[in-house]
Amino acid sequence: MHHKIRIAPTPSGYLHIGNILSFALTAALAGQVGARILLRIDDMDRQRANPAYLQDIFDTLNFLELPWHEGPRNVQEFESEWSQLHRMPLYQDVLNRLQDSGQVFACNCSRSQLRSLDADDAYPGTCCYKITALNTDQVSWRLFTANEDLLNVNLWPDGIAAAKLPASMQHFVVRKKDGYPAYQLSSLVDDIHFGITHIVRGADLWPSTLAQLHLAQALQADSFAQVRFYHHGLLVGDDTQKLSKSAGATSVKYLREQGFKPEQVYQQIAIKAGMKQPVTNWQQLAEAFWTEQSLQDNQPTG
Repeated sequence: MHHKIRIAPTPSGYLHIGNILSFALTAALAGQVGARILLRIDDMDRQRANPAYLQDIFDTLNFLELPWHEGPRNVQEFESEWSQLHRMPLYQDVLNRLQDSGQVFACNCSRSQLRSLDADDAYPGTCCYKITALNTDQVSWRLFTANEDLLNVNLWPDGIAAAKLPASMQHFVVRKKDGYPAYQLSSLVDDIHFGITHIVRGADLWPSTLAQLHLAQALQADSFAQVRFYHHGLLVGDDTQKLSKSAGATSVKYLREQGFKPEQVYQQIAIKAGMKQPVTNWQQLAEAFWTEQSLQDNQPTG
């Protein structure tokens, strides 16, 4: 069986040191399991996708000498061949299947309405039983997720975690109000399409892993159930939302502009990860990270 892993940045902000830790661990895991690395850029968030952020992905990966074997080498290749816009028929096909099997419902709640009902953004099921037509303007499509079954997550290097879909992912959105597929759906469809076998993510994306496994079950996409996941601990103060929104001192672009060399960027990440030993490249960063945090302690338990 051919192993494949992916680096999947989003062009909605400049890449930050939290992203780089994830990419370094991805590259190191690829080496351990003999996997090819795909660069897959998630550009479905059309409101936030920005050409400067897209260019920054290539600049940063090249600057830090992070490897990839498949996928675009520059912005032009990305836009002409690799953008998720080219895979819209795949996403649409999956949305049609969910519609035909009655697994989705239309929701016209606004974010502020939902926030007033639940501060954690958990969806209270407001539109589950309203019969709003799916082709209504400005509605999102949500997946019915009422079942309470445990989801099995294949963990790397070994082990299975069983967890329920968290409250924040109940009836999650699969198609946004603008008609584009939501992240959980496009990410899952891409991983199946490209034959991904291993996925490295920050611990903050554990709910996304569970949502995607749940969606794969709804689609009877058995191959995704075999994917091996590794969720790593985050850097000190690494709240991804805050990091990616501020193009401040944590963005690699900012550090480069301050005159940082690649080895100094890696050293900065090592310090943020609480490591004592010097680190000068992605291989050393990954090795030091895994030495520091015994793998099993680092896995979320749901």
